[in-house]
Amino acid sequence: MKRAGIMGGTFNPIHNGHLTLARKAREQFALDEILFMPCGEPYMKAAQKVEAARIRAEMTALAIQEEPYFILSMIEIEHSGNTYTYETLERLKQENPNTEYYFILGADSLFQITKWAKPERIFANCRLLAAVRDDKTVADMETQIGRLKEEYQAVIFLLKIDCMDISSSQIRRKVADGISIEADVPAAVRAYIEEKGLYL
Repeated sequence: MKRAGIMGGTFNPIHNGHLTLARKAREQFALDEILFMPCGEPYMKAAQKVEAARIRAEMTALAIQEEPYFILSMIEIEHSGNTYTYETLERLKQENPNTEYYFILGADSLFQITKWAKPERIFANCRLLAAVRDDKTVADMETQIGRLKEEYQAVIFLLKIDCMDISSSQIRRKVADGISIEADVPAAVRAYIEEKGLYL
């Protein structure tokens, strides 16, 4: 079986934390490739101002252009209307029955995933790789993993990664405040943000 990771997200903008997480997941779980999958219309962030899908996809492509095992997936962007993780996973499994999918997420998403649309169908079609971040400890994560295993028969592994104090919302605030984001995003992404005048 081919082993493919999935890094899904709004990527508004994509940043070094996303790239580090993907590299660690690939190393620790021997993934053959990682699909970077910007969402189309993020129904859970409807109240936020999100850059157009094309712009977020272009930033993602720039961020991963020198990573041979990272691939831009437009599957959700090309889907009209709201995109749901369970639908995307079912489509991927149908199109690629010999691929095992590993969905990469952070602690915040692990604790929110039961509020996503049809979580039981998410767990049925992928394994989860969860990274400790934010205010969650390893013990918190293991407790939540135990709950999800019991309720959904989910297959979840913890990712070993140093906590990173970086987020897309922080980057947007920095840009708006005129603070450098050189340490937060790849150089090509920073140049793109400056060229397009994003987040001002």
